[in-house]
Amino acid sequence: MAGFGMLAVVLALPVAAARQDLPPPAAAPEAGSAQGDLSVTIYNNDIALVQDVRTLALPNGRVRQSFPDVSAQIRPETVSLSVDDAAIVEQNFDYDLLSPSSLMEKAVGETITLVRTNPATGAETRERARVLAVNGGVVLDIGGRIEVLRDDGLPVRAVFDRVPESLRARPTLSVTLASNRAGSRPAGLSYLTRGLGWSADYVALFDDKNGMVDVQGWITLQNSSGTTFTNARTLLVAGEVGSAEEMQQYAPRPRRPTRIQPGTEAASREQLGDFYLYPLAERTTIADKQTKQVSFLDAKGARASSGYRFQNPWLGSGEPASAQSVLRFANSGAAGLGDALPAGVVRVYIRDARGQPQFTGENRIDHTPQGSTITLPTGDAFDVKVQPTLVARTNTADDRWRTQVRYRVTNARAQPVTVELVQGGLAWGDTRILQESLKSERQDAGTAVWQVQVPAKGEAVVTATFDTRY
Repeated sequence: MAGFGMLAVVLALPVAAARQDLPPPAAAPEAGSAQGDLSVTIYNNDIALVQDVRTLALPNGRVRQSFPDVSAQIRPETVSLSVDDAAIVEQNFDYDLLSPSSLMEKAVGETITLVRTNPATGAETRERARVLAVNGGVVLDIGGRIEVLRDDGLPVRAVFDRVPESLRARPTLSVTLASNRAGSRPAGLSYLTRGLGWSADYVALFDDKNGMVDVQGWITLQNSSGTTFTNARTLLVAGEVGSAEEMQQYAPRPRRPTRIQPGTEAASREQLGDFYLYPLAERTTIADKQTKQVSFLDAKGARASSGYRFQNPWLGSGEPASAQSVLRFANSGAAGLGDALPAGVVRVYIRDARGQPQFTGENRIDHTPQGSTITLPTGDAFDVKVQPTLVARTNTADDRWRTQVRYRVTNARAQPVTVELVQGGLAWGDTRILQESLKSERQDAGTAVWQVQVPAKGEAVVTATFDTRY
């Protein structure tokens, strides 16, 4: 906040006492985290379930109980509290946290003490001031004169008489309970929160000569919830759970989308409904503003191959363009990978002539069932180009269109290559292929695919004539 650069906040007096109509909190939190036996279940779409079992020492009768160290992004409407022999009367989430700026904002209309220090002599002067406004700066009434508290490099401290009850040092849930008996008992607190997320990251070391890939899978945890979760049992759920707060947003299609042919193998890991579970082997502390990585996959020698892919849009014609470099592998048991793969980024490395792994590209995969075949584009090929040319387009007597296309595929590499040549845009207009120099495969209604063998330091030409309604 502007104007607070040189302010040191001093709390001169104790915090104001609790409201007189309720007893004080039943148990003050111990030093450090006030959390109890903690379990955290984290989903992919910025939702986490926190389950926290704390031991409470409750009196008989009505009591206000504070639960510090809940998530700062808690969804209060999802809170559930279970306490034996006690009923919930009211609950409040206090998320206005104590800070120099919030303390000054709450002091508007109140009187504070300004302490100024003479840099030359070290002498302090004190004067009372009433805070008039905090809008881009602090406006004060000091003995009838109106001043703006400036950040001019002179040492200034603002001394506050008390801490407002609405400000908390930590995110706190306050619950009013009607207890039927005195004594200690466990209290089970659960709630949903934002700010906890996870994703999968993969490192793939590809051996082109032997047609194998080593894949390491890492779970990356991110915590921006405003709270540290201490020594928690952590369970990760792969899948997109439904949320009433979801907003439909347009997401542009990536320039090199990964293609996945879904598999039908059942993975051996635990499931929850339609989701796969990835429990961390040990309890862990998920610190606020921290990214943590934990290994969950280490597969050696899975079968893989490299190749090239080029997709031409309907009526696409122009200068030669690079084919995509792709890595093809399967996560089937027979191929050596054998696991369901949660969504994440696959980063591909290849050893150079000196044996050093070098990064060659990355791309994203969606949640992938076991047994799937994955075609992962990792970049654009330097030596393999495709030039599509619209040779002719004529309107026939039966008011249909006949389109002739030529594809020139060139290869400057010292080895022959196979290019998966894809003509897109065929889903509309009742498309038929009247002539083609190489037999194609219709993988779906919108594409025709040719597997083009291109010799080393050579080229290949494919021609096709399409008959369409438009």
